[in-house]
Amino acid sequence: MNKNRENLALHQRKNKISFLFILLVIAMAIFLASVLKTILSERRIPSQNSVIHDRSLRGNIISADDYTLSRSQKTYQAVIRGASIDPKKREAFVRLFSIYSGIPEAEVLKKFKDKKGRDIKGNIVLSRNITFKPAMQLKELAYKLRRLGAFKTIKTKSGIEVLYGLDIIENGESREFPLADVLSPVLGYVRKKDVGRYTRPVGIKGLERKYEKHITSKKDGYFKGKRDVVASVIHDKNSIKSERVDGLNLHLNIPLAFQRRVELMIDKMKKSIDADEILVDVMESRTGKVLALASTERYDPEHIRNKDVPKLDPKFSEYAYEPGSVIKPLSLAVALDHRVVTPDTWFNTHNGRLQIGKRRWISDDEKFDALTATDIIVHSSNVGISQIAWRLTGQEFRDGLIKFGLSRPSGLDLSRDVPGKIKPLRLLNNNMHRANSSYGYGMLVTFAQLFKAYSAFNNDGIAVTPRIVDYLEDAKGSHYTLDPSVGDLHAVGKKAARQIHNILLEVVKRGTGVKAQYPGLEIGGKTGTAHIARHGHYVREYHSSFYGFANDKKGHKYTIGVLVIKAKKYHKYFASQSAVPTFRRIVDILVELDYLKPEGGILDSLAPIKIEKPKEEENNTVSNGKERKNPSINDLFKLKPKVKKKPKTAAKPKIKKRPKPKSPTKRPAKKEIIQEMSAEDLF
Repeated sequence: MNKNRENLALHQRKNKISFLFILLVIAMAIFLASVLKTILSERRIPSQNSVIHDRSLRGNIISADDYTLSRSQKTYQAVIRGASIDPKKREAFVRLFSIYSGIPEAEVLKKFKDKKGRDIKGNIVLSRNITFKPAMQLKELAYKLRRLGAFKTIKTKSGIEVLYGLDIIENGESREFPLADVLSPVLGYVRKKDVGRYTRPVGIKGLERKYEKHITSKKDGYFKGKRDVVASVIHDKNSIKSERVDGLNLHLNIPLAFQRRVELMIDKMKKSIDADEILVDVMESRTGKVLALASTERYDPEHIRNKDVPKLDPKFSEYAYEPGSVIKPLSLAVALDHRVVTPDTWFNTHNGRLQIGKRRWISDDEKFDALTATDIIVHSSNVGISQIAWRLTGQEFRDGLIKFGLSRPSGLDLSRDVPGKIKPLRLLNNNMHRANSSYGYGMLVTFAQLFKAYSAFNNDGIAVTPRIVDYLEDAKGSHYTLDPSVGDLHAVGKKAARQIHNILLEVVKRGTGVKAQYPGLEIGGKTGTAHIARHGHYVREYHSSFYGFANDKKGHKYTIGVLVIKAKKYHKYFASQSAVPTFRRIVDILVELDYLKPEGGILDSLAPIKIEKPKEEENNTVSNGKERKNPSINDLFKLKPKVKKKPKTAAKPKIKKRPKPKSPTKRPAKKEIIQEMSAEDLF
């Protein structure tokens, strides 16, 4: 009996001990779990380290004479907690913030109210686009306001009282164009792109787009190290610094002084002739360095408005059009290169009207019985250049134009470079289509393609690629150059190029380009006045152009192009009345700024010269049925012209199978309109 009681007591003790042991194990497990949770959980304790970020910037665009045309700077936002401002001091805060930031007081006060007019207690963004200098001033203001007690503490949900103030936070990068619309179609414009919470500019058009991967920011910098009690990084041997890498700077070949003179000049010209737009290029003939690339349709890239939308696409390499008679020197150059003609080869020009087939005609404004190849260009004969083109096969003619750079990108370093279009071989094998193309109709070219092609006539047959950017530069001052997307072209042989060069000099001496003459300089070029096609029909609107060169005896050689789009003022749609005077004014600027040095000096060059009345270019195309004649100026405006006495002319030569007259003969001179013009009308 006693033994059973002892066993029972022993069993009870074991159970108690086991229960206590289990409780101890559970308590220990809870303790360990609590410790493990504390170790693994994220604790809000101040970090011993601190990092200062230094974000990189986009590269600048700089002119040849060291003016900054486009640049970037950091932007900041100002944030405050509405409940943190002492109500008695809000008015003073608003007044001071307005003074430091330049934002009107009324606009700042609106930020403190929600849509229902109630005070906002949470975070308020007072401005998102504060530049560096005002941001630094506002940081200083925030420090002073703290000392003056403008802010009060706020109790958080955890019961901790926190003092919030005015925070100035870096939030992005903005692009500036300090000279507003200067060179704007070439520079292009940017848009903002969010990268996380940071905003960066991205190029959309022009140089900003073309060189996007080169000028965009490369690598952000930072300074990292242990922090002190006020969260500043301690500079010691353990701190780490990484330098930021900004985008490369673009250095242009274009000097701002020359570019701006050209822009202001063409602005006046556009107004005087009532044109839609004027494009101008000036380029070194040997190197392809672009000294001016100007348009009258400019805009401020920082403040683009709805009316600026049509101006955003630069027409230099994106606008394809039918060029007209400026193609004739290219057509003749191809024929000279194939040795099917010489500059002195005579052609029967059929008194200015040649029939092709039963219903198609080619016509000229000026009526000649016969002309040499040289005079076909000088007098801009459609009939003559057509016969020159017929001496070439369709393949030879097409390949010759392609060698000049037609129907392929020009290589001009802008965001878009359209190739244009020439007729396919199956059409150019036909005489009518080859004739039509030989004087610049039935094809599409760009302004950049033509001034590149004309550089061949001033550079021994090498058509150089126009280059806007000279070099790229990094922060260390190292220079980098990029190969053009399209290289220089061996357009035509040296002999043929020099022959066309001399023929273009004749155009200025006694043809449609006489107003481009400048004493002491070598000036050559070709005019073109081409109808604009709309909905498949030619309308009474015109592209007027003049492409050529200006050289001096010192070895300075420049290729110059002028394109006038839709000149509407009386008699100004002719290239001789719009593009040629513009060309002459460009030469004036080149001389004034010492790019060209006339033989005998500037004073001798400014002496009055006698210039004969220019002849009007042809605008006719091959037509069906009867010849489509353009109305004369007299018919258009119902004027009664004063008639000069008819000059004596040589007897009309009889044309046999192979006529070879000693000189071209012309019918009696047409009646001329005597009109007095002001200097403003001319220039």
